[in-house]
Amino acid sequence: MTDIVLAFLRELEQNNSREWFHANKGWYDEAKLEMEKLVNTLIPGVARFDPSVKFVAAKDCMFRIFRDIRFSKDKRPYKTNFGAWISSSGRKSCGPGYYIHIQPGESFLAAGVYMPDPLTLKKIRQEIYYNIGEFKAILEAKELMKYAEGIDEMDKLIRPPKDFPADFPEIEILKNKHYTLSCHLSDDQLTNEGFPVFALRVFDLMHPFNLFLGRAMDG
Repeated sequence: MTDIVLAFLRELEQNNSREWFHANKGWYDEAKLEMEKLVNTLIPGVARFDPSVKFVAAKDCMFRIFRDIRFSKDKRPYKTNFGAWISSSGRKSCGPGYYIHIQPGESFLAAGVYMPDPLTLKKIRQEIYYNIGEFKAILEAKELMKYAEGIDEMDKLIRPPKDFPADFPEIEILKNKHYTLSCHLSDDQLTNEGFPVFALRVFDLMHPFNLFLGRAMDG
């Protein structure tokens, strides 16, 4: 990825207005195309170890840069990042997938399931509860731990989830509301010509995590 994407996003952060955006629409189109090229490079690479993504295209995976401000106090019209969810049905998929987030100083790769509905969340927790040894072995795989330090802890429950014993030794794992892993990226990594190979390596290491979650959701 060239620096044009990061440069555009840095300027957008400082000039988040419709007037500026429209005046720089050509720059946005160029940055968006760079992001699309990257995602289209990653998809066939991911498909080699996860065939479920074989038939999606970047346009199916990339999120719009326009913010929905109807119910938000924050009225800035544009997101200051590019993001793409690579999964069997692209960004609309509720199942496990692979996410790339590009934002100066805050970029990352991720995999897993984000914001599952209550029934899906319970299925995931049950699968973990009954197969905790297998799940921990996936999380603690030596190579994976070089890039992802366990489940991302966001919006965790304070108390144990309903229908699960409070004395379960790994109850903290079951308190999660999202089951994702993340690998943070520097700006220099993004602009390195070897970045796609690196990203695919990380996604491949996260694949067993997605397989486990997919099995839970199918159960």
